[in-house]
Amino acid sequence: MFKRKTQYISLLLIFILSINQSLAQTKTENVILISLDGVRWQEVFDGVDKRFFDQEEYNKYHDHHDKFKKEFWNDDPKLRREILFPFLWNTISKKGQIYGNRNLGSNADVTNQFYFSYPGYNEILTGIADPRISSNDMMLNPNKTFLEWLEEKSPFAGKTAAFASWDVFPYIINQERSNVFLNSDFNDMVELNDRIKDLNQLQRDTPSPWDRVRLDVFTHEFALEYMKEKKPRALYISYGETDDFAHDGFYDLYAISAKRIDDFIRRIWEQVQSDPHYKDKTTLLITTDHGRGYATLENWKSHGNNIPSIKEVGNSRSDQEIWMAVIGPDTPATGEMKNTPPVKQNQIAATLMKFLGLEYQSSHPTIKAGEAIDTMFK
Repeated sequence: MFKRKTQYISLLLIFILSINQSLAQTKTENVILISLDGVRWQEVFDGVDKRFFDQEEYNKYHDHHDKFKKEFWNDDPKLRREILFPFLWNTISKKGQIYGNRNLGSNADVTNQFYFSYPGYNEILTGIADPRISSNDMMLNPNKTFLEWLEEKSPFAGKTAAFASWDVFPYIINQERSNVFLNSDFNDMVELNDRIKDLNQLQRDTPSPWDRVRLDVFTHEFALEYMKEKKPRALYISYGETDDFAHDGFYDLYAISAKRIDDFIRRIWEQVQSDPHYKDKTTLLITTDHGRGYATLENWKSHGNNIPSIKEVGNSRSDQEIWMAVIGPDTPATGEMKNTPPVKQNQIAATLMKFLGLEYQSSHPTIKAGEAIDTMFK
């Protein structure tokens, strides 16, 4: 009798434990979102586009073009993409997931109908495609980003931050309303340590090729120092050089910048793995705000619904095609995704919040946010 009772209690405990495990929260306590402006999925999955080789008009450093070709080319596209994005393909592909290789039945798309930056960043950060966001003008975002949504919750108050190269981000984040910590464009960073003080001076002394976008190295270094000092639980980093080099028509600089940002992301992840606050408790998601033209070399420079030549097959647009990568303690290590349900840009916000064990809701009165991407979870 005693033995039977003991067995019953043991079975009951196992049953209760299994229920608790099924209801257990995610392991993720911190999320980091990173975007590379206007980087095509074709480069992510196939490496550099050989059509741009020996095209003087599309390469800035003509005298070093042979060196560029030698460094970035390999006949095997899998090796070629590792040259361009070594962290993505040597780390995330082995320990996380990568979406967007349309040749393998893994589609990723924007849902807004504009295919350029502000509508894209709004969709990424708020989870909705809002038709009111129809230009890149400096308009305060009427929608709350997931960062602002978190900032209003006591466990995350003062623990959200964003760093960006483009000068429209104070409006996208709605810095006046949101209380999210933001450093963007050419603004000095709060001097949390001596290194930031030196970086501020260096930024003032270093000319940028553009008047509205700073060099990404400053965005990266400020974000990294902020991570070390303040340890935010929700961090967003927006790198911008790739899109501007593409609009300028310099494919070599576009590719070099993309590879450099891949290394920036590696350094961010190494900081995560070396800090007990973040290690094994942080999910990193990487994406882009829009695609760009592919059919012709000239199309590559452009994107946006005001450019009908981007339409390539029927009504299909290459600038609506994006990609995503994710790594963290709650994501299966299934690598390059194949034959998956399509994923959308408006799902990113809800996905990040689900990693934190939260159910995200859009602040828009009538438009619902996209649902979390379930395949990113174990």
